[in-house]
Amino acid sequence: MSTMTPATAALKKAGISYRLYEYDADGQHHDFGHHAAEELGRDQAEVCKTLLIHHEKSSVTTVVPVNCKLNLKRAAKIAGLKNAEMMEPAAAERATGYVVGGISPLGQKRRTQLTIVDASLQGKKEILVSGGKRGLSVGLAPDDLIKATGGVFGDIADPE
Repeated sequence: MSTMTPATAALKKAGISYRLYEYDADGQHHDFGHHAAEELGRDQAEVCKTLLIHHEKSSVTTVVPVNCKLNLKRAAKIAGLKNAEMMEPAAAERATGYVVGGISPLGQKRRTQLTIVDASLQGKKEILVSGGKRGLSVGLAPDDLIKATGGVFGDIADPE
């Protein structure tokens, strides 16, 4: 499997250290984040899903642990949006250049106005986010994810 993706290229260009994690992504799973955590033997609180939200012409990237659900109301407030809804999968694929199950907060085709990383991830030694394709995750420090995306931490996740 080739591990050079726009996400890994963005990390390399920014000089941010990361680790690659490859796993079997056979396409039979629709809950990609839980599958990645299971395949990699990692705590679901450290493996993240990338969700895009939008309101009118504004779009925001959110990063939350796979064992949580996104709180749209709080994410919209942090982003300064009146309200927000989940971006349709096809629209998220067009905006990021990635396929669902491999959407990364890094190296997106069209950068969103903001990236919000759930505050529960702050202080962890390493979190895993999609590396830009199904079956590839990158492990990095949460502060490095903030640095690479120009993002912010925010309380945007609720337990599932």
